[in-house]
Amino acid sequence: MASTREIQVTFDCAEPVRVARFWCEVLGYVLPTQEGFDTWDDFDRSQPPGDQGSWCACVDPSGSGARLYFQRVPEGKVLKNRLHLDVRVGTGLVGDERLAALESECGRLVALGAKRVRLLPADSDNESCLVMQDVEGNEFCLA
Repeated sequence: MASTREIQVTFDCAEPVRVARFWCEVLGYVLPTQEGFDTWDDFDRSQPPGDQGSWCACVDPSGSGARLYFQRVPEGKVLKNRLHLDVRVGTGLVGDERLAALESECGRLVALGAKRVRLLPADSDNESCLVMQDVEGNEFCLA
């Protein structure tokens, strides 16, 4: 039986390139270059007008992280995500030290267009995390 070796996480969104650029900044990812083009923007401009901006991807330059794919859909987000990303910035930290790391990263991401939703304080089972939204309202957690 073959095992899964790579995954891609796909986002439905209104503005794929905008959302992809946001996640590149969050994760240190890059927009992939397409064969025959120097930049993603050069490739996108070469597409027929109706296809420009209809999809985008971002990849981990080290090759170890999952590829993120963003595709344009006509409908907007209505309900809570059924799947979300946890951006792990507080791994191994506890208490005030963990909160400080979460708050610091939250400030950076808000400056990029993210929205802070709420702090989920530590309890007997889990450490604190911050619920956030990306530039199109997709929830993710700083954990």
